[in-house]
Amino acid sequence: MVYGYKCFNGDMSNRYGKKFIVGKRYKVDGNIKFGVNGNGFHMCKNIVDVFRYYDTGNDDFMLCEVIGSGKIVSYDDEYNGYYDMYCVEIIDIIRIIDRLEIINMVLEMNENSVIRFIQLFKLSDDEIKLFRDKFEDNIYIMLALDYYQYGKLDVYDKYYKNGYVRRKKR
Repeated sequence: MVYGYKCFNGDMSNRYGKKFIVGKRYKVDGNIKFGVNGNGFHMCKNIVDVFRYYDTGNDDFMLCEVIGSGKIVSYDDEYNGYYDMYCVEIIDIIRIIDRLEIINMVLEMNENSVIRFIQLFKLSDDEIKLFRDKFEDNIYIMLALDYYQYGKLDVYDKYYKNGYVRRKKR
C-alpha cells in the first residue's frame, strides 16, 4: 500500500478524460506499467513530486490524497531520488486538498523541498508573500522565488558575481 497524492483536472478528470469521484475506489486489469501507453494509476508519495508531472499554471486542477494498492510499480526519474512516482493497480481517492492546505504543507518542508515546489508551482502574489515572510533569512529560497516566480533570470548571476558561495553544512 502507498499513501500519496494525485492531481486531476478541475472537473476531477485525468488527462485522458476519465472522471474520478472522491470516496471511490478504481481498479485496472492487466500488467501495471508507466507512461502514456502504460496501464495503472499514477501517483506520488511526496506532494512536491506531483507538480513535476502536472502543470498548475492555469489553476484548474484538483490535488487529492490517495491510497494506491494491489500491484505497485515505482519509478524514480532523477538520479538523486527526486520525483518518485508510483503506478498502481488500485487507487482510492480519499479527499481533495485545497490550495491553502497545499501552501501550508510546503511552508513546513525543508529548504530543498520548498525550492523544488517554487520551481514547479505557480504561486499568487499573496502566496509568494507567505514564502517571503517565512523564509526571509534564506537567500536560496528568496533567489528561487525571484527566478521561478517573477522570472528575474539574472538573479543567480548577480548573486554569484558578488562572491557569494553556498556554505557547506557541517
